[in-house]
Amino acid sequence: MSAICGLILAAGASIRMGTDKALLPWPAANTTGATLLSSAIAALKPFTREVIVVAGRNAGSLASVVALNRGSIVVNPAPERGQFSSLRAGLQEAIARGCDAAMITPVDCPPLSASSLEVLIQAFEQARARGQWAVAPESNGRHGHPLLAARPLIDAFLNAPVTSNARDVKRVHAEKFEYVPVADLHLSADMNTPAEYAAISALALRAKT
Repeated sequence: MSAICGLILAAGASIRMGTDKALLPWPAANTTGATLLSSAIAALKPFTREVIVVAGRNAGSLASVVALNRGSIVVNPAPERGQFSSLRAGLQEAIARGCDAAMITPVDCPPLSASSLEVLIQAFEQARARGQWAVAPESNGRHGHPLLAARPLIDAFLNAPVTSNARDVKRVHAEKFEYVPVADLHLSADMNTPAEYAAISALALRAKT
């Protein structure tokens, strides 16, 4: 079995949202007062050795949420360089903690259900045994998160030029990826503005009931 670290990318400035997306309420969670960040940690925790949250200049405001939910926090010293820099910082920490795989998600992607994550984990172990590098969920033709990355893909991310991005790296190694159908309707949802957040929150809440 893989030693998987959960990795939540939460260093963004959330400019279009107007407030830190990590701390937005997430009413579809089963816990009163849940936020997107606390919900993401809770979703990944049963399937991972530990959960690492990559923060930026918002580290101080996220620290208590991470600690309360028994995660770990890593600070990206230069979040203005983009999400790829946060990904690399998180993966370096995951390797340092003895993990050989990572379950990666941006904090503003609503967490999948436990049943979908279980399907992904099983598919990942099977794909890895066939020499594949990664699996990700898909629904209605849309790809989403979390991305489950084996060590070869982690190394590819870390060895890429700092000016690169995750999409470019994935494109180069596209034949090493597999996509797994899941039932979650809010897969790959964009939540960059208050209107998008309200719409996806309502969809996720309806799916829960």
